[in-house]
Amino acid sequence: MLLWASLLILAPISGQFDLDHVARTSVLHLPKTKKGTGTNFQEIATVPKSVISLHPPWTPVFQGETVNLTCNGFYFCASEKTKWYFGYYGKKLLRETSGNILEVHEAGMYRCQAENSSLSGPVFLTFATGPLILQSPYSVFEGDTLVLRCQRTGREKLTAVTYSWNGKICHTLNESFDLFIPRASSNNSGIYQCFGYDNKNGVVKSNTKVIKIQELFPHPKLKVSATKPIEGTSVNMSCETYLPAERSDTPLHFIFFRDNMLILSDWNESSELQIPAIWKENSGWYWCGVKTVTHNIHRHSLPLKIRVQRIPVSEVSIETHPPGGQAIEGKMLILFCSVAKGTGDITFSWHIGDTKESLGWKTQRSQRAELEIPVIWESHAGAYYCMADNSYGPIQSEAMNITVRGNKKGLIAAGATGGLLSILLLAVPLLFYYWRQKKSGHSIREGEIRSFPTPGPGASCHSISPAQEELKFLYANVHPNEGDLAYAEIQITQLGEGEASTSRTSLEEKVSLTPHCFLPITYSLALPLFLQFYLFFIPVCLNCLL
Repeated sequence: MLLWASLLILAPISGQFDLDHVARTSVLHLPKTKKGTGTNFQEIATVPKSVISLHPPWTPVFQGETVNLTCNGFYFCASEKTKWYFGYYGKKLLRETSGNILEVHEAGMYRCQAENSSLSGPVFLTFATGPLILQSPYSVFEGDTLVLRCQRTGREKLTAVTYSWNGKICHTLNESFDLFIPRASSNNSGIYQCFGYDNKNGVVKSNTKVIKIQELFPHPKLKVSATKPIEGTSVNMSCETYLPAERSDTPLHFIFFRDNMLILSDWNESSELQIPAIWKENSGWYWCGVKTVTHNIHRHSLPLKIRVQRIPVSEVSIETHPPGGQAIEGKMLILFCSVAKGTGDITFSWHIGDTKESLGWKTQRSQRAELEIPVIWESHAGAYYCMADNSYGPIQSEAMNITVRGNKKGLIAAGATGGLLSILLLAVPLLFYYWRQKKSGHSIREGEIRSFPTPGPGASCHSISPAQEELKFLYANVHPNEGDLAYAEIQITQLGEGEASTSRTSLEEKVSLTPHCFLPITYSLALPLFLQFYLFFIPVCLNCLL
């Protein structure tokens, strides 16, 4: 029985071997600092650690066998030159090889250092002389398949093998003598031993071996840029853990939570999370999780409390558009309310006068809000003020006196428009009448004016005894029922021929003027309308020029 083979338990060794703990941090998953993000995380810059692998990958081996040690650099890159160290209670340079492989026939502790890499962890080799040995991989991590081998020296073969764990029989194998434990975990750690049976019913015991399933990665630690951030600022989070050098190429996925499993990000390869803007309602307990992609090994961090700080509103002010509180009657007035400081959802409200009558309110995540009054009248003039509150109590602004002046241009334009409309309404019938006269052929013809005898010289029209005739229309072909007709009463007196010749000319002149008397009458009606047009049009033009 080679009980001393149980020295495979890797214990920390004093002296220079205490560097193992530091070297294991060489594969930390840390956030990459980006310019301008304000991340205060400190990255640990360490040199990649060298790793020793065994071939065959078992330990212990029988005395006289050869074990090849391979020294790999970062991510298992081969090295052109390698330094090898040997010793139990200290290290001494064994040799320097041109490659990265070393043949070993002697028990002991070995280390290596590849180019551009740091010193590897120790590897303990043992060579057994007993008839039966229990072999296992040199290092086993959780999630790996643990393989145990019960090997017999010489030519004699075994008929059955039994394995014990912590002194209890756990498996008996009659065909394949290798024991497979898939997806090993810490629960599989313990003291193992095998028993071999031959054809003579003889029983051979192997060495006992302490197997410790190593942790693939420790519980992560959540780190944040600020545990008491100000509302509206960004918060950077990092889920920190590390892999051992032997498993540095194992892919990991990360996830972030808040409170009762509120997922902030899905599983992905990034160990970082940035919250662009955090608010008071986002206060709570935060934590993160890590898992492997293939073996589904997962762990989560301890919760971390984040308390978001809110800044109360201050320096509330009111503004208007048009500026200065000078509103125009009939136009729109816009009231602005702003705060110099204050975060979170702010409730803005607008008020008028001492009655504290509310004109409206808005709640938004902004330091400025506006209220539109579509049409303001002179009766709306008064002292206006606004208030702002983000849960710490309302803060009132100073009052602004808003005056409303009349819209003169609007009144003048309205008057001018009314005058023009009046002219158009009265001018349309006149134009329509003129159009009908012209269409019907109604016109003044000189040939249709009747000739009348005139009194002789020195005679008076009033001294003649007239023979009254019927009234005649001054316009030919005009129906007597049509409106707007002018009539003339003409008296005819029979005279002598000489008198008639003299009087005719005078009467013709008088009678020929009679039809034109209708036009001055019409223009006399339109004259007030034109005066009204000029009274409105001239001030409007002057106002536009000014």
